[in-house]
Amino acid sequence: MADVQLMGIRHHGPGSARSVRRALDELQPTVVLVELPADCEAALRWVGHEELQPPVALLGTVVDQPNRAAFLPFASFSPEWQAFTWAFAHDVPVRAMDLPLANSLVASSDELGLGRHHVDPLGELAAAAGDPDPERWWEDVVEHRGDGAPAFAAVAAAMSAVRDGRDASSAREAQREAHMRQVLRKALADGHERVAVVCGAWHVPALAEPLPPAATDARTLRGLPKAKVGISWVPWTHRRLAAATGYGAGVQSPGWYAHVFRHPGPRGVSRWFVDVARLLRDRGLSASPDHLIAATRAADALAALRMRPRAGLAEVLDAADAVMAGTTGLALIERELVVGDAIGEVPADAPQVPLARDLAAQQRAARLKPAADAKLVELDLRTPSGRGRSVLLHRLSALGVHWGRLEEGRGSSGTFRETWALRWEPELTIRLIELSAHGTTVRAASGHRLLETAEASSALADLVQVLDQALLADLPEVVQPVVAMVEAQAAHDPDVVQVIDTLGPLARALRYGDVRGTDAPALRRVFDGLVVRVVAGVLMACRSLAPDAAAAMVERLAAVQAALALVDHPARRAEWPGALTLVAERPDVPGLVQGRATRLLHDGGVWNRVRVSARLARALSVGTPPAVGAAFVEGFLAGSGTVLVHDRELLDLIDQWVSGLAPDAFSTTVPLLRRTFGAFEPAERRQLGMLLGGEAPVAPVWFGADVDSRRAAAAMRTVRQLLGVPQ
Repeated sequence: MADVQLMGIRHHGPGSARSVRRALDELQPTVVLVELPADCEAALRWVGHEELQPPVALLGTVVDQPNRAAFLPFASFSPEWQAFTWAFAHDVPVRAMDLPLANSLVASSDELGLGRHHVDPLGELAAAAGDPDPERWWEDVVEHRGDGAPAFAAVAAAMSAVRDGRDASSAREAQREAHMRQVLRKALADGHERVAVVCGAWHVPALAEPLPPAATDARTLRGLPKAKVGISWVPWTHRRLAAATGYGAGVQSPGWYAHVFRHPGPRGVSRWFVDVARLLRDRGLSASPDHLIAATRAADALAALRMRPRAGLAEVLDAADAVMAGTTGLALIERELVVGDAIGEVPADAPQVPLARDLAAQQRAARLKPAADAKLVELDLRTPSGRGRSVLLHRLSALGVHWGRLEEGRGSSGTFRETWALRWEPELTIRLIELSAHGTTVRAASGHRLLETAEASSALADLVQVLDQALLADLPEVVQPVVAMVEAQAAHDPDVVQVIDTLGPLARALRYGDVRGTDAPALRRVFDGLVVRVVAGVLMACRSLAPDAAAAMVERLAAVQAALALVDHPARRAEWPGALTLVAERPDVPGLVQGRATRLLHDGGVWNRVRVSARLARALSVGTPPAVGAAFVEGFLAGSGTVLVHDRELLDLIDQWVSGLAPDAFSTTVPLLRRTFGAFEPAERRQLGMLLGGEAPVAPVWFGADVDSRRAAAAMRTVRQLLGVPQ
């Protein structure tokens, strides 16, 4: 009779992994059956490859529905991984015995039931043992066992008691266990004398003898829907292993589990504190040998007080907090050692992940070949080819794969032309694989990542930035929910400054949405609502500002006016000038902001020369402190002296004011005026000096006397054609 050993394990359990390894050495099976989807069996041929280093994951995707996917991660301390490597080293065949992904992925994620049970077996066993913490109970009796002695018979008995003869808790689980039994029967029928079965402890009672009739399991599996599935290996990380991801259950402390697997037994605690000390010293924190000794003793003492057989993660962290680390060091330990930053490796010739395959297909369609050499690509967004390339590059940027970067000053997102600097680095391939958890296509992954960013954003400006990226990347499935988030945030955000900061990106999206083919009309309602908020709250936002805040506010006022002009908003000619008038006239508004508001009213044609001169004269009157007057002048001139060059009356007002200052006030004011006039262009300063000196500015001579009128007329026709001016 064949010898069948059922090894009930917990996924990613270091103690279970050691027990599996030891039990395989003792049994020397002729075949190893592992709880793994059956269609993943072919991918196991890569196990043993020197470049396949855990943590890694098997990725299964439905070929014609790449959004249906499942990750099956493995770490060095995963019992299944130890079974794979043992079988490879001993040239023993491995068979995957779980329900194929071709069947599982046809169902919805709620129907899969992978890694979940309606019954909490650990909770019931821990309660029976009088321990309120199921995780701690399981670690004490299984995972932290340092000797690696198999306890599979005890685990099987415990799970049988929990199930108490009950069938599977769901139809999907019944199908999985039926498939496992079918594979087990096949192995026995093939004549294998010693069979090792590595599966979740919950399934052990369903695989124990006596098995139900094969016909019963065949009926359970008959007629299951099926899809074509692709399987590939992808690198994984401990950080991603720290959360549940698809098929494999996550663990909260993969770095700690990896340490327990490498250093079992009581000595593992002291070895852990050696790693802690090294980490703290590398980051400039203190950790002496006395700290190591005291922390080890404290952890053992805590374990004894808590009636644990040996110190676990809670004890070593409490000891480190009390003896070595403190708050800052403890956060570092939890990030670097408890979770860890380990990343796996996958052979370069292994099958490609769907995300990389989709990108390669889009690169071919867009005729953008990845190259290590940097090159500039000019895109005309008015053409389908240019718009398609732009969308692909913006989606990759949203995803965090920076193959291309927009060149500043050579086209921008606000025009019909873009200039991209492209360079493909080897690290981008790794980055692309790491991001495969976001989706299996570039569009799906970039959309998921943007939505994730939007949901984590608390500032209105950050949400608008995400919205801008979604529009550039042509992701309407992101635009609609983010627009709703912007509306909700704007309705509850009392900070008008944040609302002002959103108008510029929204105006660009509205103005140039037709060029990109985006759904710009969906933004108009949001933009109109924000304009109302800005008009109503700008006066309050401008009052009683500190100097730095006032300097930032003058730029924001100019940005609002530019945004309204960009989309030709009705408020530009009605409500906004009224709000600026209140800002320009209020005495509790800083002079710098008053000056900028006055200049904007002047540039918009709302205030004529007489009114502007009167407001400037009042700001420079005797009753106004010189510093306030200088700030008003700085805000009014706004870094440009053109208005003074063309308006002698305003120039004379400033000249008379400066000339009439008292000596003390003059000494205080001149540095402020020097900063203002120093921002002018050299030609402007030269012309102003000539005007104040009584000389008439000499117009520059651009052409000689021998200009050919016919050639000049031809040039003017070309210029008119470029500008769209009627001939």
